Amino acid sequence: MGAGIAEGAGVAEKLEDEVAALRREMERLNNHRFIRIHDRPVRLLAFNFARGLAFGLGTVLGASLLLSLAAWALAQIDFIPVIGEWAATIAAEIQAVAEADK
Repeated sequence: MGAGIAEGAGVAEKLEDEVAALRREMERLNNHRFIRIHDRPVRLLAFNFARGLAFGLGTVLGASLLLSLAAWALAQIDFIPVIGEWAATIAAEIQAVAEADK
């Protein structure tokens, strides 16, 4: 009977240690810079808005760069008739838009 009480005390002590460790970890997380910055809804909305704008701008610029490089590379292919004509048409349209913007 005494052994059961001793085991129960050991389990309770282990549980208290786990809860104390969890409490310390939660305090560390709540003091983290990211949590302190985003503790207000207005700041969180502003941060997410700016992040979305940057993501959208990066996506558009990256896609534009890749597509223009692909169109340029395809325009250089003259020995494949179908692809060469198609790429030349795309290159001519891009050139026309560029000249119209000047």
